[in-house]
Amino acid sequence: MKISVFIGTSLDGFIARPNGDLDFLPPGGGEPHGYNEFIASVDAIVIGRKTFETVLTMKPWPYGDKRVVVLSSSPVDFSSVVGGAVEQMAGSPSEIVSKLAATGANHLYIDGGITIQRFLRAGLIQRLIITRVPVLIGEGIPLFGSLPHDIRLRHIATKQYPSGLVSSEYQVDASR
Repeated sequence: MKISVFIGTSLDGFIARPNGDLDFLPPGGGEPHGYNEFIASVDAIVIGRKTFETVLTMKPWPYGDKRVVVLSSSPVDFSSVVGGAVEQMAGSPSEIVSKLAATGANHLYIDGGITIQRFLRAGLIQRLIITRVPVLIGEGIPLFGSLPHDIRLRHIATKQYPSGLVSSEYQVDASR
């Protein structure tokens, strides 16, 4: 099972404003920076409930018919999802990975701050692709939270784009 993160942040490391707003990100994701190729490679997208609620405000549904798994321990209303394949799961990150592996998923895309942090703490993420947007927003929801120990990363590549986006890919060091 391959488990990856592909996310945009402000230069000061925030994935959203304190209220969850993403208005500092370039409209439509900005210029092509590898997202379409990345999303084509994944079998399922795993997101937390808050991220799901943010995604629901995006029209059209941004994930097409890609399988989306919303993590929540309480019921989630999927009635406003048009054209998407959305389901709910609950459990620890390792339980979620096991359930998805049992259904044939080979590459998971983990999205949303708390969800990314939980999967990182569990040692399940192998690849991080972080695109920095050239803006400082001063406060917001951080990409990374507290960790039980250092997580060593190996730099794979960094690309810069004409708009100022800078995307870096890292492999998580599995020796830890």
